[in-house]
Amino acid sequence: MPPAHPQHRALVERLYAAFAARDGATMAACYHPEARFSDPVFPDLRGAEIGRMWTMLCRRGKDLVVVASAVEADGARGRAHWEARYTFSGSGRPVHNVIEAEFEFRDQLIVRHVDRFDFHRWAAQALGLTGRLLGGTAWLRARVRRTAAEGLARFER
Repeated sequence: MPPAHPQHRALVERLYAAFAARDGATMAACYHPEARFSDPVFPDLRGAEIGRMWTMLCRRGKDLVVVASAVEADGARGRAHWEARYTFSGSGRPVHNVIEAEFEFRDQLIVRHVDRFDFHRWAAQALGLTGRLLGGTAWLRARVRRTAAEGLARFER
């Protein structure tokens, strides 16, 4: 990685500190207006949708614990390891999700954010037997994505 960029590292640290504090507004302020976000559940969020997603997750995460580590950033890119522990609202089951994040920056803000995690592992925890049996299928992934998108649309209204 090229030389470290303290402001970009601080930006990523601020993002995760806000998530740990369940502060969706501060998280939203970390993103560029043209930002794009993707993960296995929300594969293509843009602009203000990203902040609304984080705000929704913060409000739903009554027992959410977020810990970020290994934050690195240079003038263009960054990465972090983070873990979230929470009760999945759809099932009441405990989840420990382990995520690797990649970032790109523009104008001292996040313009691209990609989170990667093991969807099958997450589904097994969040959905129980259904997740264990079907977590590796495109069908369940599509169903979870559809349900998440519908939840975000209801939250936005």
